[in-house]
Amino acid sequence: MKLDKELLDSLFEQARYNPRLRQNLDLRTSLEDNSQRMLNALLPGTQVAIHKHPMSSENVILLVGKMDEIICDAEGKEVERIHLNPSTGNFGCVVPADTWHTVEVFEPSVIYEGKDGKYGEDGSVTLG
Repeated sequence: MKLDKELLDSLFEQARYNPRLRQNLDLRTSLEDNSQRMLNALLPGTQVAIHKHPMSSENVILLVGKMDEIICDAEGKEVERIHLNPSTGNFGCVVPADTWHTVEVFEPSVIYEGKDGKYGEDGSVTLG
């Protein structure tokens, strides 16, 4: 599989019709792969609940777009904002394990997300 403009445009098109304004693509190669490796196309206005992954850090690499990764405290208050924009050399970040976080998307963006544990089976929790 090629990760090219055509693929990203297809994900953006699907995200436009998704009420959540985002669309992911699972990049794992087998059902036995116990990681999370995916592309996530995010449009401005998408709402990602504040959440954390107690058992794994999360690698976030921005392929295209502009967005912020927002680190929060246990009450949901913003404590750090990491600006991601590949055109300025800010390509990604690592969110430490057990850290509350969310995103704010400023223009159509695609991130590569990687962490330990399958989605839904990794102990992740949402604030609130």
